[in-house]
Amino acid sequence: MLRLLLSSICLASSIAVSASAVPHAQPPPPARLTPDDVARHIRDRDTGRDSRLAMRMRLVDRHGRIRERALDVATLRGRGAPGAAPGAPDGDRRLIRFSYPNDIRGTSFLVWEHPAAEDERFLFLPSLGRVRRIAGSETQDSFVGSDFTYEDIGGRELDEYTYSFSGADGESATWTEPGGAPRAAWRLESKRKDASAPFPRAVSLVLKDSFVVAQADVYNRRNERQKVYTVRKLALVEAIWTVMDSEMVNALEKTRTELVVERADYNVGLKDTDFSRRELERGAGRSGGG
Repeated sequence: MLRLLLSSICLASSIAVSASAVPHAQPPPPARLTPDDVARHIRDRDTGRDSRLAMRMRLVDRHGRIRERALDVATLRGRGAPGAAPGAPDGDRRLIRFSYPNDIRGTSFLVWEHPAAEDERFLFLPSLGRVRRIAGSETQDSFVGSDFTYEDIGGRELDEYTYSFSGADGESATWTEPGGAPRAAWRLESKRKDASAPFPRAVSLVLKDSFVVAQADVYNRRNERQKVYTVRKLALVEAIWTVMDSEMVNALEKTRTELVVERADYNVGLKDTDFSRRELERGAGRSGGG
C-alpha cells in the first residue's frame, strides 16, 4: 500500500518515496481538502527529481530472533510529478537492491509506474539467474519475507481504492513524534474496491504540513487490525521531510520489520536508463558489501 501508506518511506510507492517537501516549497493546498484530495497530494507531493537512499532492514520473528539486511533504494519521478526532470518517464521508477547478507545479496526489485496503465513490477533473484514479473494478484504478498508487501514497497493504483475521513477527528487528528510536539493530521481511511484483497482497508494519519503518512493501521479481510505502520523519526534532509526510522508490526504473526535510513541524497542526476530490465539483472555484480 505504499504511496498512500508508505510513500513517506521513499520506497512507493511507494512504499513508496520516503520524503515530502517542506510546506513553502509547493503551492499551498486549498483551505479544506476532500479525502480524495489528500490521497492525490500524498501521491503528487514534491520530492525532488530523484533520490538515492542507503537503508538497513531489521526483521524480528515471533521468538525475538533478528535478521539484518542492507539495501539501496533509487527513485526517479515521472514527468507528471512536481520538479520532474526534462525527459522523465511517464511514471515514477524505483529500483531496490539488497547488498547484505550473502543469501539475499543482489536480489533486486524494479517498479515502473504507468499513470494510464497497470504498473509493472519485476523481481530479480540471482540464485535462479532470472527475472520474475510480480502479477497484480501478488501485490499484497510479503516482500522478500518482511512485514511489508510488494504494494507497500512498489506503489499502488490510486483508483483501486476509495477514501474517506475516519472517526470524529478525521479532519482534526494529531500525531506526535517521539520527543516532539503534536502536529495536525488527517485520519484517512483507504478501502480497496476489491474486498477480497488480503488487506482491503487501512486507516492512516497524514500530516497536514507535509503529506507524510506518519502512522497506519492495516486491516485484514476479517476486519482485524493485523499490521501497524509507525514512523519513529522524521528529519529534514536537503529541505525534504524524510522518514529516517519506521517499523511495520504484524500483531497476529507477532513479527515486525524495521527500516532505518542511513543516508539520503536527492537530485543526484539519475536517468531512465538506470531503471531498465538490464540494470535490474546487473544486481548481483553491482551490490556492495553490507
